Amino acid sequence: MMNKKAYKRIIPGFGLSFGITLLYLGFIVIIPLCSLVIFTAGISPGVFLETVTRPRVLSSYMVSFSTALAAAVVDAVMGVIIAWVLVRYQFPGKKLMNGIIELPFALPTAVAGISLTHLTTDKGWIGKMFHDAFGIDIAYTRLGITVALVFIGIPFVVRSVEPVLEKMDRGVEEAADMLGAGRTKIFFDIILPEIAPALFSGFSLSFARGLGEYGSVVFIAGNKPYETEIAPLMILSQLQEYDYTSATAIALVMLIAAFIILLINSYIQSRSAKITGGMA
Repeated sequence: MMNKKAYKRIIPGFGLSFGITLLYLGFIVIIPLCSLVIFTAGISPGVFLETVTRPRVLSSYMVSFSTALAAAVVDAVMGVIIAWVLVRYQFPGKKLMNGIIELPFALPTAVAGISLTHLTTDKGWIGKMFHDAFGIDIAYTRLGITVALVFIGIPFVVRSVEPVLEKMDRGVEEAADMLGAGRTKIFFDIILPEIAPALFSGFSLSFARGLGEYGSVVFIAGNKPYETEIAPLMILSQLQEYDYTSATAIALVMLIAAFIILLINSYIQSRSAKITGGMA
């Protein structure tokens, strides 16, 4: 049996490790975000509301939220399918596919944006096919923005769902099949409830990432006011005009939205952990 005292000496004690954690989070996360809140607090409520409710700003919010939500929904569906294939099947090139899933994490977002733009214009391989066959334009539309956000968000869902599928007991599925349950019923009654917390976690992370994404979107969006102009671009535009008040006000709204999304995700994860712990 491992000595308890020796085990405690493997890492620093709680006081030291907790202090390092707070120091790191303070310098890297908390202080920068607090500075944004403090700077915005110097703006009068009337000016703040007037800034964040301008028609062009509201339109940019709508573009960001609608495309990020659409992309997160696509990521949720396709992410489950991809995770299922990677976990349940063996096939040539599986390791390569597994590595490609994380490519959006490693690839600079600007590179992804330029590549996707070239592919989806009416002269690109994919864009020309959709334009000629269906009359659908992808690049420089909200559809193009959604495509870019799907690209950068899919790893969140796959990597969230994959470990849960690996740990699932297949015996329950086999028992349900022997009792006459169809594949659809097995998925919705047995598999989906198990992966639901992880799926929502990946969905919310993909949604939050999409709200703040800039590099992969700015090229493919076309940046047409009231049509394809995203909120992060509005922030950058205000900074380029040295209107720091408007930039920080818009950024604060996006920060609050992202915080609410992640707070809901954290609540669902903790609730799921309590339910699982109670059943164990």
